[in-house]
Amino acid sequence: MRIAVASDHAGFDLKAAVARHLAQAGHQVTDLGTDSADVPVDYPTFGRAVGRAVAEGRAERGVGVCGTGIGIAMAANKVPGVRAAVVHDVTTASLARRHNDANVICLGGRTLGSAEAFDAVDAFFAAAFEGGHHQPRLDELAALDRLRPAGDPGAAAAAGPPAVEPPRRVGGAPRKAGAEP
Repeated sequence: MRIAVASDHAGFDLKAAVARHLAQAGHQVTDLGTDSADVPVDYPTFGRAVGRAVAEGRAERGVGVCGTGIGIAMAANKVPGVRAAVVHDVTTASLARRHNDANVICLGGRTLGSAEAFDAVDAFFAAAFEGGHHQPRLDELAALDRLRPAGDPGAAAAAGPPAVEPPRRVGGAPRKAGAEP
């Protein structure tokens, strides 16, 4: 699998270890930076880089690492088509793929050891999206991507016609589009 990896300075060491781990497992890994733990950099730059690599098809999946995984996930999720998930263990990694079809896994360099991270990454890449009753939720996320304002730099990357808000479900009952929850 083609996997893009990126981190800020706080996630550099874990990113480098995860990249080696993935390469040893036979994956084609592209490292989008940063290149050092010694020079402070901003996680949005690298979250966007890994998100764009996935959204543009240069990578099938992505790995983002910052101090907690939270910031880099927030940045990656600004890229239309990206579903980045912060994971903490095998369970959250597997569920991110199986239920949410996450295409970017985000880890905390200050919160996870390398053994935990390797296990989570392995679970993430081994899991497959289950579809079924999870698919309508992904359709709603895709519709949100298409709702970006025309002046939003991310809007150009969103595919498809302008979205109509999908019906909301409350307690299993369909609701009219645009109705308040």
